[in-house]
Amino acid sequence: MPRRPSNPDDERTITIRELPLVALRETVIFPEMIVPLTVGRDKSVAAVNAAVAEGGQIALVTQRSVDDEDISDPGQLFGVGTVAKIAQVVQLQDGTVRAIIQGQGRMRLHGFAQSEPHIRARIEELTEPASSDVEVQALMRSVQAQVEQYVQAGAPVPPEAAVAARNITEPGLLADMTAYSPDMTTEQRQELLETIDVLERLKLASAFLAHQIEVHELKGRIQSEVKSEMDKTQREYILREQMKAIQRELGEEDPQQAEVNELREKVEAAGMPEEVKTRALKEIDRMSRIPSASPEVGVIRSYVDWLVGLPWNVTTDDRYDIKEAAKILDEDHYGLEKVKERILEYLAVRALAEKIRSPILALVGPPGVGKTSLGRSIARAMGRKFVRMSLGGIHDEAEIRGHRRTYIGALPGRIIQNIKTAGTNNPVFMLDEIDKIGMDFRGDPSSALLEVLDPEQNNTFQDNYLEVPFDLSKVLFIATGNLIDPIPMALRDRMEIIQLPGYTQQEKTEIGRRFLIPKQMENHGLKDRHIQITDEAMTELVQAYTKEAGVRNLERELANTMRKVARSVAEGRKRKTVIDHKKLLEYLGPPRFEYGELEPEDQTGSATGLVVTEVGGDVVAIEVTRMDGKEDFILTGQLGEVMRESARAGLSWIRSHATELGISRETFEKQTLHIHVPAGAIPKDGPSAGITMATAMVSAFTGIPVRKDLAMTGEITLRGRVLPIGGLKSKILAAHLAGARIVVIPRKNEKDLRDIPDEIRKQIKIVLVESMDQVLDAALRRRPKPLPVTPKTPARRERGGEGEGEGPLPKPSYPPEQPAVVVQGG
Repeated sequence: MPRRPSNPDDERTITIRELPLVALRETVIFPEMIVPLTVGRDKSVAAVNAAVAEGGQIALVTQRSVDDEDISDPGQLFGVGTVAKIAQVVQLQDGTVRAIIQGQGRMRLHGFAQSEPHIRARIEELTEPASSDVEVQALMRSVQAQVEQYVQAGAPVPPEAAVAARNITEPGLLADMTAYSPDMTTEQRQELLETIDVLERLKLASAFLAHQIEVHELKGRIQSEVKSEMDKTQREYILREQMKAIQRELGEEDPQQAEVNELREKVEAAGMPEEVKTRALKEIDRMSRIPSASPEVGVIRSYVDWLVGLPWNVTTDDRYDIKEAAKILDEDHYGLEKVKERILEYLAVRALAEKIRSPILALVGPPGVGKTSLGRSIARAMGRKFVRMSLGGIHDEAEIRGHRRTYIGALPGRIIQNIKTAGTNNPVFMLDEIDKIGMDFRGDPSSALLEVLDPEQNNTFQDNYLEVPFDLSKVLFIATGNLIDPIPMALRDRMEIIQLPGYTQQEKTEIGRRFLIPKQMENHGLKDRHIQITDEAMTELVQAYTKEAGVRNLERELANTMRKVARSVAEGRKRKTVIDHKKLLEYLGPPRFEYGELEPEDQTGSATGLVVTEVGGDVVAIEVTRMDGKEDFILTGQLGEVMRESARAGLSWIRSHATELGISRETFEKQTLHIHVPAGAIPKDGPSAGITMATAMVSAFTGIPVRKDLAMTGEITLRGRVLPIGGLKSKILAAHLAGARIVVIPRKNEKDLRDIPDEIRKQIKIVLVESMDQVLDAALRRRPKPLPVTPKTPARRERGGEGEGEGPLPKPSYPPEQPAVVVQGG
């Protein structure tokens, strides 16, 4: 835009004249433009009448805001407008005026001379500089080509616009012609009007046309694609209808209708409950009314296929021959009498009662004792199909219940999937590693299992995908896990828990002979003529090369031995290889574990306790040393809060009975104890080490050693009573493996001794105790010598008390009602 003169009143630089002015709303008039103009506001009508009276010239300027009704300030208008000639005026009945006007030239507004009764403006007429250089000519040709391209792209302008543009020879008029486009906004038109320089105006017009050409081409391409797709769909529909008509004339059947009829037949033959059958037929009817190209057809077909594929009324007949079932169980597993007995009881009741709910069994025990393989054996003994589902690491509730059909790729949960895989509605269903279920933002799978494992609810189990009930009450669910504690209480309450504590050495040896050796010989291609393992070597293999509750490591060592023999056979050895002590050393190296005494000699301040871990029972040495200091004691070894409280309870009992134990008061005032449980990297907790820690502390204080061949377990109270503990069988098996000859247990655990195998009870002396006195009698090499009791000087009576001073120490408040009981030889 040209710069305004610094002095608007300077008559030498600009020529000011006055004209009536009409303010326009959302309209910009250009020079040479002929347009009809309807004027309705009083000031505007008066301005038109005044202009006609003065010769027909009028100033037209666009308002900045369309909302301004009364124009009284020049700032309400743009600075540049158009001087126009009124060609015709028509007065309408409603008081408005319709005028035909023709733009003559650009003008600049310099203010108002008057604003009543109409606006009279002071204006400066602007002259366009002449320009005919090469750049202007090139731009003109470019704009003319763009106008033609703009029209061809489908712009909302008449086709004659392209011809008119080619015939224009004046560059300014060509640039102004683009203002006729409905695509141009009021702001863009005003900017074009205010651009006096012809070259710049042509550039604005060219940029506008280039943008609009791109927009209309893209619009046309999109409309073409949509129309093409619609035409294709319509064409396919017409062709399908024609094909249906031709097939009807030829007596042929529509493929979609044939599929619908096939699905109906499958539904009728599936033996579904009436409710499920009605739902399936309803879905098939909906499928028949949907075009075959619709994605919904595939969703419905998949859903009906799942309903048809489930074994609604397919049931496997149970084997009611109890003796045959017992024989099969014994063939596959040695021991595990509790589980076998429970399965045989279930089969016996099934033979007598027509309707019985399947039990929900949970086999809990350390790894390698045969929990998972026992499920297959149970299925074989009962004559049922077997399916297994691992729950370890599952975090999503949809893994159990499935996803709803609204999701793309939705499927039923793994319960329904495995039932379909089994092909019957009463398989043996193993839920492996139930204690390792996870939980996160996707839901809690253990909560979804509550319905599955509840006999009162699982006869109407509803999968999110199927949305119809399926009867799981005939399924025999067997869950397995290593620990009971991680299993949620509500889930644990629905299952019948059977503990599998582990195998004895004699059982491991027998399992190796009956199952593992034949299995590994077959796996390695060996025959009886190639290898023989002596009884002594088998016993040594169990005792010196493995230390576990199960038999997995035993199987690995046997496989290691078989590989060595297989290599020698492959190298041409003809003689049978006899595996004895010498061969074990050659093949497996020196023994890894020592079987025998817990400690090489009696220890002072050290006692052996028994614990239960997720891999079975184990022995733990508790060490105590005393040193100068005033602390009660120091605890190390990653001990839990319950174990720390047991240590404090034991120390409190010792301090309250120090005189009887031969411990002076000065010992507690000047010395402290450090209690350490080795294997410090492993967290430990539980109350069952209470009597062990108390015994080790008494030994440290008195200097009396603890028997090297003795292990113990039991909870201690402040009064020195010994409370019962859990996991007794696992603990006694661990003590036997470690070589203990004496095991001290609470008297109240006597009822659990029936689970201990006879061969173990014959080799271990079991001492039943109910007080710490009896524990010390059994554990220490000799009884502590009490300190002499000296009378105290009577002290003043305390307020509210009945005694005078401390007096002599009272006798123990727990006198043993009966001596410790020794159980040996069963």
